[in-house]
Amino acid sequence: MGIDALMWLCGAVKPLYWAYDESDFLEELIEMIAVWNRKRMEIYLDEGVDLLIKRAWYESTDFWSPALYERFIAPVLKKDVELTHQAGAKFGYIITSGMMPLMENFIDIGIDVIIGVDPVQGRGTNLSILKEKANGKVCLWGGINGFLTVEKGTEDEVRYAVENALKILSKKSGFILSPVDNVTEDAEITWRNVDVLIKTWKGFRGG
Repeated sequence: MGIDALMWLCGAVKPLYWAYDESDFLEELIEMIAVWNRKRMEIYLDEGVDLLIKRAWYESTDFWSPALYERFIAPVLKKDVELTHQAGAKFGYIITSGMMPLMENFIDIGIDVIIGVDPVQGRGTNLSILKEKANGKVCLWGGINGFLTVEKGTEDEVRYAVENALKILSKKSGFILSPVDNVTEDAEITWRNVDVLIKTWKGFRGG
């Protein structure tokens, strides 16, 4: 984690003010968290994991402008990705909203997987444009909303969501179909829709 930890420690408002009023202090605080986080990363990477995932729900343009992202977040992320790749692992980045203006940053930094592609609750997420920007350079993971579509939606809504995600995001390569963020509701409608999701996916792939 990175900015998520910052927000937990300081709240979601003060760091944004600090970005303008006390930028040197914010940079130092972010670096302290980054150093602590890399100590944790090293433990996992030493175990030989295939994929290391960083949570970034508070690192999107829902909170930070692209300029602030490039100054405060991108340099830390670049070092995290480099450390992960040096260990022979892939780097996954969980960001479910406000990601569109940052895609070029993600590609330049070398992120392998963007986890959390949500066409419903992901602010500004356009599947077609996202796929075009990814251009086979970064894998996209998601494509279906978990809460409103899988847990609360109709069977037809689930079928459409699965078919739409597969038609757009499975072109060429670099796509993992999954509900975003996850599915947690243990209810009859949820299990029914999960079954519809799986059957639709199998039908699409001809299985």
